[in-house]
Order: sequence, then structure tokens, then C-alpha cells
Amino acid sequence: MSHAVCRRARCQLTPNGEKVAGLVLGAGASRRLGQPKQLLDYRGKPLLQAVVDTANGAPFDQVIVAIGGASPEVQRRVSFGRAQLAENVHFTTGCSSSIVAALDLVDPEIAGLVLLLGDQPGVTTSHVVTVIGEAFSNDNACPLAVGRYDDGRGHPFWFAREVFDDLRELQGDKAVWKLLESGKYPVHEVALAGDVPLDVDTWEDYERLLEVDRARRAEIGDTPK
Repeated sequence: MSHAVCRRARCQLTPNGEKVAGLVLGAGASRRLGQPKQLLDYRGKPLLQAVVDTANGAPFDQVIVAIGGASPEVQRRVSFGRAQLAENVHFTTGCSSSIVAALDLVDPEIAGLVLLLGDQPGVTTSHVVTVIGEAFSNDNACPLAVGRYDDGRGHPFWFAREVFDDLRELQGDKAVWKLLESGKYPVHEVALAGDVPLDVDTWEDYERLLEVDRARRAEIGDTPK
């Protein structure tokens, strides 16, 4: 998707042309996996590359990718395109530190951001578009929105600018979920088809991701060459 198409899509999604940022969390330490999950092979390219490509192809006015674990190699092997890099030197403390590092780069005109996981390639541009559209369904952006899949809540997550100060205060690896469940803000659930897309924390997760991807591609005749 070209940048011009992205801009047209964004104007159709937000009632007054509000600007939206996409944030990809790709700074994980990959402790349980034992090697940088960002660089695992997925469809012939690094796993993080697949998510970065999704973000760059989505109707975002700004794309930020947080990196940290295996940063030098990640920067060598992943093409970030139009995305800005947020270097998280505190990546071992959990994904909240990546959000805090990235917020300093968010353009002042941005109305809110969509959060994507760098190890969750099953989240698509269509998911992103649906969540943004629903976040602005009442003209004014809702504070928080999450995907509601058949088997539970999942990414993409939407955070309006009014929530940014709370994001800056997050600590740890599951703090975003705690904010969603705190009751401080109403959370709009956006219906998305299928189960929550798989992410990767262990080698078993990775093998399952590849297995599911092969099965889905076989169903539509998109088999690897």
C-alpha cells in the first residue's frame, strides 16, 4: 500500500482527518526462546519484518518500532522503511519500557496510537483498519479499544492521546493489560473474526505459529515456492 493510499484510507477512517500512529513492540529479550525471536524465519524473512511491513502498509501517519534485544543485528537484518526507531535500553524490564521510550517520538498532532506486537504476524492491516474505524465510530475517539476475537481480547490495541500519561507510568510486562482492566477508562471491544493471533514466547509457540500459517496458506492455495 502506497503512502498516498494510506493517507486516503486514514481520512475515511477518522471523522476530521485525525492523525494516528502505529507502535510496534520489537524490543523483547527472548529469554524463554533462547535466541532473538525478532529474527526467526517467517515466510522467508525475519519475524519482526513481517509486523513492520504490516505497520508500514497500514493507514498510519507515523510508524514507530521499539527495538532493544539484539538491536545491532535487528537493525542489520530488518528493513524499517518509513518507521522511526525507538531504542529501548531498558528492554529487559518488560514491554512497558518500550512504550515509554516510543512516546517521546510521537508527533504532537497524533490523536492516538495503535499497539502491535512484533512477534504477532497474524495481526493484519485489516485488523488495524477495523480497530481505528471503531475507535472513531462516535466522531470523538474513545480512550481505549481492543480486538475481541472468538476466544478473547487481543491486539491491535488503541490508545487515545488522553491515555498517554497513564502509558508513561506503566511498569513491567503485563502493565498494559492492567490498565485495560483497571476500570479507569471505558474499553471499546472491536469484533474481529477468528481466534487471537498467535505470538511467540517459546520454541513451541514458534512451531505452532508455522504450523498454523502453513495450514492457512494451504487452504487458499498460497503454498511457499
